[in-house]
Amino acid sequence: MQPVPVTTSSSNLRVRVRTAVVTSADSSFRQRLSQILTGLRWQVREADGGAQTWAEAESAQPEAVIVDSWLPDLDLGEFLSDFKGSFPQVDVIAAGGSSTLESPRGPYRQELLYALRRCQDTDTASWNAAPALDAPSLARDAGQTDHNHLAPWPVPVAQDSALVSTNSAESPHKVESTWVQVEARSKGSEGLPAQPEKRAHGGEPAASDRLPELIGDAPCMLEVSRRIRLVAPRMTPVLIEGPTGSGKELVAEALHRLSPRRGKPFVAINCAAIPEALLEAELFGHTRGAFTGAVHGRVGRIEAADGGTLFLDEVGEMPLALQSKLLRFVECGELQRVGDNETVKVDVRIVAATHKPLAQHAADGTFRSDLYYRLAVFLIRTPSLAEHSQDLPRLVDHFMQKLGRETPVKRLDSSALAKLSTHQWPGNVRELEHVLERAVILAGEDPSLSAREIDFGLNQN
Repeated sequence: MQPVPVTTSSSNLRVRVRTAVVTSADSSFRQRLSQILTGLRWQVREADGGAQTWAEAESAQPEAVIVDSWLPDLDLGEFLSDFKGSFPQVDVIAAGGSSTLESPRGPYRQELLYALRRCQDTDTASWNAAPALDAPSLARDAGQTDHNHLAPWPVPVAQDSALVSTNSAESPHKVESTWVQVEARSKGSEGLPAQPEKRAHGGEPAASDRLPELIGDAPCMLEVSRRIRLVAPRMTPVLIEGPTGSGKELVAEALHRLSPRRGKPFVAINCAAIPEALLEAELFGHTRGAFTGAVHGRVGRIEAADGGTLFLDEVGEMPLALQSKLLRFVECGELQRVGDNETVKVDVRIVAATHKPLAQHAADGTFRSDLYYRLAVFLIRTPSLAEHSQDLPRLVDHFMQKLGRETPVKRLDSSALAKLSTHQWPGNVRELEHVLERAVILAGEDPSLSAREIDFGLNQN
């Protein structure tokens, strides 16, 4: 008698996806906590402020919200009170243990508290060096019993490392490599990435210096990681120089994540994106009635970063008159709000970035030389994509997986790969990401991308 085949109906597998919103102005805190929760089979949405948390709660209907001890846009106590009234069914946990919070305890409270405690107690450097999280072991650590009602959920693994952002929330779809395969020799006996060899003293940067934010093994990329690790624990001001689209903000975020200030705010401001007339008030804050339209007083970005890191993007675009006021703050740590006579003491670490040759501008007088020398105590240069073109396969693989989080990953045929390889990439890594996103859209339902979908812009084909 032939054996009767056993079929399993997908309707018999009940998938229960639990959703949590992680809210913090600190991207490294969000990343670590999201990774732990994902390992515990939670679907995670991240928010950097109270307003975004509210929007995520309305769209996702989460079971839980974990809020950091400080919000950049709203008063924490008022937010928790209002949020509780609008979302009484959501289990809300304040990371700082706010006494104003009286949220009903949800069925997963202990699991959430375990994840939060593990996130807060783990040193960032140790976290980066740790092997990928294992869902079953996390479940045992958290005291879970048999969770057969939960479908397996992939645990995000640190990317093999160009300067691209990483996100912990992965898709349940299977992710396949689009270009390169991980070689067997790069893995240990248990399938985990092998520990890289240590760099000899005075030698070239090694893979051990690499950070998860930075994808690529080119020497210039490893040097960026090495410099970040060296200066991150210090208060030393850092100037990041590099072409547009090369990932300067990601370097700034890594400096904050690896610093002792990682639990405090990381506040970024693009000096080129704000009109000159408003930039001073945006940086230093203003009092009520300081100028037309100032109906309420407002804390500036510098003061909002107190205790943490202030990232001044495109600092070379700052007007000369405002550079003088910034110089005074850099020298003495005191600021004066627009329209106010009192000074405020603020403790921030300053990280600045520019795509301009700032030393040359300081020499010819278009940028204050005294401010330049105070910002450029330690220099980090982000290379153009053309300088580490050997990392293009890994970058393409990373972005295709990122674009395929909600749908199956598309693959590139040989003609598409050849076309990408011959491009000069004037827009660097950012341009690569946009070209691939455009190609995925142009391909429609086709699972493969050809040279026809690789479009570099109106003037290039």
